Amino acid sequence: MKKNPFRTIPEAPKPLTFAVNRKVRFEEVDALGIVWHGRYPSYFEDVREALGDHYGIGYLDFFQAEVAAPLRQLHFDYLKPLCLREDLTIKAELHWSEAARLNLTYEIINDRGETTTSGYSIQMMVDLKDKSVLMVPPPFFQTFLKRWRENLLPDDPGNP
Repeated sequence: MKKNPFRTIPEAPKPLTFAVNRKVRFEEVDALGIVWHGRYPSYFEDVREALGDHYGIGYLDFFQAEVAAPLRQLHFDYLKPLCLREDLTIKAELHWSEAARLNLTYEIINDRGETTTSGYSIQMMVDLKDKSVLMVPPPFFQTFLKRWRENLLPDDPGNP
């Protein structure tokens, strides 16, 4: 992924970032000791969940508001393999949108500082009561967007 796949909105606040460090585990690799391609969604999810919890838009926040945020699109670009016991950093950026959606880009970096994987996800928001797709963000998320725009969110943790 050479560039941000999301439309840049003039005067939007800068993306929110988060990163987590971890090590490739035995259960994540194939017989050659290389991370199986089906594990990458969970790597992206590790950082997406941490970002959500840090900024107050985690799974429990959505659940309490009776809103779900299922994936609409998930994209990966595999650039270099990850191997057993390799240290890695998974980074995510949440990009501004006034729609009822979450636009995230991701980057996985190995212990040599090389980008091994990049990608993005789009999550839409759904009312849990009637399963309808939301056209505007729910009230709790509108409050989050207001706090983001006014720079009232917790400090950006940068790289762990």
